[in-house]
Amino acid sequence: MHGWIILDKPVGLGSTQAVAAVKRNLREAGHGKVKVGHGGTLDPLASGVLPIALGEATKLCGRMLDASKAYDFTISFGEETAGLDAEGDVVAISDVRPTLDQIMAVLPEFTGAIDQIPPAFSAIKIDGKRAYDRARAGETVEMKARRVTILSLCIAASSASRDADTVGAVTLSAHVSKGTYIRSLARDIAYALGTVGHVTMLRRTQAGPFGFDQAISLDKLNEIGKGAPLEDIILPLEAGLVDIPALDLSPDAARAIRQGRVLAGVATKDGLYWGRGPDLRPVALVEHIGGELRSVRGFNL
Repeated sequence: MHGWIILDKPVGLGSTQAVAAVKRNLREAGHGKVKVGHGGTLDPLASGVLPIALGEATKLCGRMLDASKAYDFTISFGEETAGLDAEGDVVAISDVRPTLDQIMAVLPEFTGAIDQIPPAFSAIKIDGKRAYDRARAGETVEMKARRVTILSLCIAASSASRDADTVGAVTLSAHVSKGTYIRSLARDIAYALGTVGHVTMLRRTQAGPFGFDQAISLDKLNEIGKGAPLEDIILPLEAGLVDIPALDLSPDAARAIRQGRVLAGVATKDGLYWGRGPDLRPVALVEHIGGELRSVRGFNL
């Protein structure tokens, strides 16, 4: 029971609830207690790719959190809400509606490394307390800017407003680094266009190496509890390692790495690898530096 379930999370389901659903289905299928974790929080109002790790794959959740992600999101112009999404009170309004040409013209300003102020309604901790808890309690929350990277940003679709030359909403596709808040990106794009806006649709299309082609619906997840074959649903642990090369280890080398010993004289370039034994199973994440190979994270398979 080591690997990944890639869930196409529906709107309304929180990431913690999704993990609980996996645990419940495995338990109902008679698999007992299985360690389960997720590879990146997805808000209840958002849908899309949510990697859920099982067993030894949970050791890779940190790498998944650090991975880049891709989203489709819709900005509705004219109203800004407290949460910068479909929930929360309206805090600002504007009659200005941009044209598609204006939107296309500002997107390069938000491509590459940018400074971004996270939303007050976020899970960032301020003095040990979540920002969204402080915001919901009526506190004024001052968020510090952080540097993030927008790898790509383009228009996916738009909807016309009453003025045929302007649009009331636009759907964008973005590929972003870890720590990027799409709601903040939408807010800042609206500001750059001389108006305000908020996110009305957010869908994650990629999380690290995982995309929709590997994702299953909540209905298919629930089939596990009814006896559906796990091989149709669970991806192997190494599916989360496709972005780094494999390094074949001899039986003696695999044994040494499992024991935490440092190996010298391994003929390979410096860098991070996933070591695999003669049976092709992952042994550990390993790093080769200056002629020495050592374990970064071992797998007990």
